[in-house]
Amino acid sequence: MSDSIRKDHKKISGFTFIKNGLTLGYPFKESIESIAPLCDEVIINVGFEDRECTTDDGTWDYLQQSFKGAKFKFLKSYWDPELTSQGLILSQQTNIALKECQGDYCQYIQGDEAIHEDDIAIIREGVNKLEEQKDVHGLIFQYRHFYGSPQIIKQTRNTYRREVRLIRNGQGIYSYLDAQGFKLPGDQKAPCLESKARIFHYGWARKSQLMNKKVKAFSKLYHGQDHEEKDFEYRRIWGLRPFKETHPQVMKEWIEANQENLDILSLPMNFEWENVGLALSDFIESLTGYRIGEYKNFKHKGHV
Repeated sequence: MSDSIRKDHKKISGFTFIKNGLTLGYPFKESIESIAPLCDEVIINVGFEDRECTTDDGTWDYLQQSFKGAKFKFLKSYWDPELTSQGLILSQQTNIALKECQGDYCQYIQGDEAIHEDDIAIIREGVNKLEEQKDVHGLIFQYRHFYGSPQIIKQTRNTYRREVRLIRNGQGIYSYLDAQGFKLPGDQKAPCLESKARIFHYGWARKSQLMNKKVKAFSKLYHGQDHEEKDFEYRRIWGLRPFKETHPQVMKEWIEANQENLDILSLPMNFEWENVGLALSDFIESLTGYRIGEYKNFKHKGHV
């Protein structure tokens, strides 16, 4: 790297958290692999059952064996079962990792998300734009939500289509509530640029047995340790359609292992009255690009 490039290079920290990744079938290794080429360092916060951080499902050892070298920094963190309101444990664990980031910018990824190798150049272009606009503090990514299969996406008003996944460091930005997005101090929305870079979200694309475990585990994060969730099963719900793009290369083996034999799109539609409103909203969005009632964790300041 020449001196001029080295001088202008902006360090990017990747950061993530995971707990019981092996038990719940998360593609967390692939998530980290997807951001590693973009990042100068990657902070990995691994959750434990006890305050001494000695008991987990093997995720810690698995990650230690998978990622070696100075780029990867590992943290151990206790998941307090009392911190269950609104999924606050998720933002707490995100912020533990974020606090350790040393980069000029921080690329966030959750354990069921991945970025596409084709989008790394797009993200770097976004960082360059942020360097030109010092009053803008993040990049908004486009979401691909998979449901029931890595070959089916859910795209409708009740799934978020965009969210911030790269932030400027040193501005006091923090993960908010259940870690979907980020806020500036005082719960202020951060000004962000919208990028064409994508987040591939596989959280609802696991096999039914693993999905059942995940749903029950997460219900306790929101409703308390005594909450008992009913068994989960995939249904044909509103907003499903075939996926026609390509997946990130790092997801190839995970996708092959998690293909569900059930053809969800061939099932009868599970009709609910709210589908009527969703259908109308989706139709308007298809014509205008405007999504009725869309919640945004950010201030939209333009496009990359």
